[in-house]
Amino acid sequence: MIKPALRFDVPPYRLSGTVYGTLLNSAASVASLGDAVNAPPYKAAPKAPVLYVKPRNTLAADGDRIAVPQSACELQVGATLGLVIGRTACRVSEADALSYLAGYTAVIDFSVPHDSFYRPSVRFKALDGSCVIGSSVVPAARIADPDHLPIRVYVDGTLAQSGSTAGMVRNAARLLADVTEFMTLAPGDILLLGVPAGAPHAKAGQSVVVEIEGVGRLENVLVKEEA
Repeated sequence: MIKPALRFDVPPYRLSGTVYGTLLNSAASVASLGDAVNAPPYKAAPKAPVLYVKPRNTLAADGDRIAVPQSACELQVGATLGLVIGRTACRVSEADALSYLAGYTAVIDFSVPHDSFYRPSVRFKALDGSCVIGSSVVPAARIADPDHLPIRVYVDGTLAQSGSTAGMVRNAARLLADVTEFMTLAPGDILLLGVPAGAPHAKAGQSVVVEIEGVGRLENVLVKEEA
């Protein structure tokens, strides 16, 4: 059952598909890895999009309380732009890619801090309630340039990160084109653009606010998971 808060006011009207996250799409994040990116087993920076799935159990809404697992001291706050698919996208060109979007929404991808930057364990990324999705979708036509939107994260009212959708290895159109080269995205799917470098951490008892200019604002409080 889809929560009412996860129904949209533009086609496809609800989150009916899958949420796909994108790793290492921030050029600054890749650069910060230094020589580690060339170490075994991969020995190079990724040449194609690195995706992961946020399953149904992870879905949460603005205002929900987010549980920090007993095994973790804090969560990483991954503020990112959600690209909401409006029509079936398969092998689309970069020039046409954005026309396949219903629009954009704000997303917080919470995860347990980890060192594995290529293939993080599912237990770090698929926590219950760890994917907060905005309650509305801004129609694509209203966003002139999705690749230059300021992103701000506040923890307990203090600015913890000031980033942007700029500086990505693949901008929104290129990411859509590259992903749909090997898989079809369906209406209702959401593809996350990627988290800007320097994602902050937050602990149980703290409040988190994410703002993406022109797209939306999310606010959630972290609580300790019950034993």
